[in-house]
Parts: sequence; structure tokens; C-alpha cells
Amino acid sequence: MCKRIVIPEQEDVEKEISVEQPWWKFSVRFNVAVTQRVPVARLHNLETEGVMMRWGFVPSPEEKTERSVGAACVRSDAILAEHDYRKAWLYGQRCVVPLAGFYVWHLTPRGVSRPFYVRLVNRAVFGVAALWERTVLEEGEDVVESCALMTVPANELLAELDDQARQMPAILHRDDYHRWLTSTTSKAQTLLKPYPFERMVSHPVSPRVNYLEFDDPELIRPAV
Repeated sequence: MCKRIVIPEQEDVEKEISVEQPWWKFSVRFNVAVTQRVPVARLHNLETEGVMMRWGFVPSPEEKTERSVGAACVRSDAILAEHDYRKAWLYGQRCVVPLAGFYVWHLTPRGVSRPFYVRLVNRAVFGVAALWERTVLEEGEDVVESCALMTVPANELLAELDDQARQMPAILHRDDYHRWLTSTTSKAQTLLKPYPFERMVSHPVSPRVNYLEFDDPELIRPAV
């Protein structure tokens, strides 16, 4: 399960994921954690738009507050198991979160949790299937829009790295972005499947990624 993500430059994202209304504004980030804002492409009034949302699904106000962490990821086999996820799914609140890569932590035989950076081969930007929610807090005064990445059973590469969660982000093929946003729930469900492991690469990185005060290109460089 990815705990930190890397956000590409906006210009690169818009070459990969075309939106009709680019309301979003962001720059490259190398250490994005849950509760921080991320770019999201979604469908609104039959048009695609790019907006910024809080990463970490914020459910109903009686259960969560805006400061709560919320779920960073939602398993594809659990979207109907909980009310908030089920509602977002059935209401078609699907979106795409563009990434350059993400980090997972591998537990070594010595019990050390070592970070690895994972990216795709020959794709500098890729979209991950996600759900979004709009939550009204404090008697209608505050509104927060949040999202959670969808996950699917891990492929061979991710299963070896993260043998605890055995899940991976639901990476979409480029031709499936529009289909994910606009199709019926039954058709959207068919797009949630493991990405081919041979099209992905990973390498160990510095433990500096464990600390949010660091956010620079050195975080994704192979550790010596």
C-alpha cells in the first residue's frame, strides 16, 4: 500500500490527462502524504475538470473532522462494504489522480522497513483510479473535497515489496481515463485490475522520505 506519492509538474500532467476545465494549480512534489492536497481529474456537469483535493477520504461529519487523516486508499473489493465508499461509488464520484510514482516500504528479514520508489516504464505520468467525496463540516459552514486511491491485488513486483498489504494502486491505462470517469459502475469495475509488473520498476531510496520536511528530487534517486 503506498503511503507517499510523487506529483508531476502540471504541464506534464495536462499532456497525459486532458481536462476541459483546468481549475487546478500545482507544481512537482516528491513527498506528498495523506491530508495534503493533490490534483484530481473528474467529471462535472458533463465536462472534465482538474481540481485540487485533500488526499484522505473524509466521510460523514459525525465520524470525522477536517483534521482527521481519513482513508488514503480504498480496496476495490471493499467499496460496497462501507456506507461512505458505497455512496461515492454508486453516485459515480470517480476521479483520476496523476502520479509520477509512489513509495512502498519493504520489511527486510532483519525487521527494518526500507522505502522503495515505484514508477512505470516509459510513462513519466500515469493516472490512478480514485473516489472523491464532498463533506460538509460544522453545520454547513465548511466544505472539504477529498479523495482516496483505489487499490487492487498486488502484481508480482508489488507483492514482493509489500508482502504485508499485498495491494497496489489501481493504475489506469491511458485509453481508460475517460471510460473510468464516464462509464457505468459495472464497466468501471472491469478497469480495476493489477498493472502488468513487467511495465513497472522499483529501487530502494533514502529513508529521508520518512520525514515530511524533505521534499526534493534526491528522494527518488536510488540509494547507494
